[in-house]
Amino acid sequence: MKLSTRTRYGVRLMVALALNYGQNPVFLKNIAKDENISEKYLSLIIIPLRRIGLVNSIRGAHGGYNLAKEPSQITMKEIVDVLEGDCSLVDCVNNPSTCPRVPICATHDIWAMIGGKISKTLSLITLDMLVKMNQEKAGNAMMHNI
Repeated sequence: MKLSTRTRYGVRLMVALALNYGQNPVFLKNIAKDENISEKYLSLIIIPLRRIGLVNSIRGAHGGYNLAKEPSQITMKEIVDVLEGDCSLVDCVNNPSTCPRVPICATHDIWAMIGGKISKTLSLITLDMLVKMNQEKAGNAMMHNI
């Protein structure tokens, strides 16, 4: 399974919003600059995140974006599912009618098991955890530069 750029950038966008949780809304152009991602691309990524209620948008001079829920309440699975689709590795796992071999196919069961493990792992990782990991890595990088 290979995640798309859309999903990888979407996770970075959500981590940036989580880093600013409880503060003023953040402009997309600031996140784009900090993350070295096209603002236009981020503006497309944020639409489905806002649609499912993970992100709020605030209009006006003091507007921008912020998380709609606490970082501890948003999982990687929610983000990946909205940007990438579910974690099924092959179509027949979620839609067995696409393949007549499903009842006799041993690999179908393996793909379903692997997809389930990926899904479970993603559901255990919250934005709050990613923020802490981000801060630890930033601190380690600072120590290496001294």
